[in-house]
Amino acid sequence: MKKRIVLTGGPGGGKTTAIDLLRREFSKQIVVVPESATMLFSGGIERGDSAHLIKAHQQAIFSLQKHLEHIQRTMHPDRLMLCDRGSLDGLAYWPGEQDEFFQCLNTSLEIELNQYDAVIFFETAAKSGQSIHSNNPVRNESDQQAILLDDKLQSVWSQHPNFNLVKSSESFIQKVMFGIDTIRKVMDSYN
Repeated sequence: MKKRIVLTGGPGGGKTTAIDLLRREFSKQIVVVPESATMLFSGGIERGDSAHLIKAHQQAIFSLQKHLEHIQRTMHPDRLMLCDRGSLDGLAYWPGEQDEFFQCLNTSLEIELNQYDAVIFFETAAKSGQSIHSNNPVRNESDQQAILLDDKLQSVWSQHPNFNLVKSSESFIQKVMFGIDTIRKVMDSYN
């Protein structure tokens, strides 16, 4: 079975741009799992501030992520899977304790880390003083919130044994190219 790679990181890190370029370059070799949260919120589900509602959102996103990965793996067993975010991203948004997250979703950190062969982490542009605002209509984080989310996400995903960091840079193009080069190296190691 082909490998599964997570592209994750704080808001405005360049993940989606990198995935779009990779999809064009390697269309026959990869299959992409789109970002579940974007699908949910752009599909008409409204955000809310209550802990109960945020937990319900994260449960739905987790479930959608798992199902989308299963669908793509079933339809394309011979391709490398690139996931625009992964099942553990919800931990950064969860308004409670980590143990509650895993208990609620009937899983563990180890189980979820083992689902992926590599993690490529695109650090948010806000860490180098760049704007995170883009054409993603569901993004609502401020630069400061993006930095906090990036730190939480990095804390979770850096526990993966094949964690690859693409640091923020003043040049978005250089960063995305470095990210794509990192992805290629990871892809080549599995071919």
